[in-house]
Amino acid sequence: MSDFNIFRISGSALNAQSVRLNTIASNMANANVAAGSAADVFRARMPVFQATADPELNGARRVEVTDIIESTAEPIKQYSPGHPLSDDDGYIYKPNVNVVEQMADMISTSRSYQNNLEVMNTTKELMMQTLQLGR
Repeated sequence: MSDFNIFRISGSALNAQSVRLNTIASNMANANVAAGSAADVFRARMPVFQATADPELNGARRVEVTDIIESTAEPIKQYSPGHPLSDDDGYIYKPNVNVVEQMADMISTSRSYQNNLEVMNTTKELMMQTLQLGR
């Protein structure tokens, strides 16, 4: 496998982790947003990854984001008759987003991103050292 293929593989993983980080940030930003009905409440989003063989990489696999799905978890129903968004029965609906889980997922995503950057930097260093051998 060519060293340049390593950049493409790690680059695809960096892109996937970037999408994952953005969906986590969106989930956390909307964790406390109330809605007037269960149908209108924010649903947490999660990217779906797939390892796909790339013919340009001689069959090596790269990471691809195939979809971003919404959570099917039931929203939190909270009695708040004075809230401007409350329904006729006095309830508002909040997303069932666990901020602690999202933070743990963000840490994992950040570490994966850093690991892929380290792979790219190490490969670059090895290529530079190889070029120095010819001097």
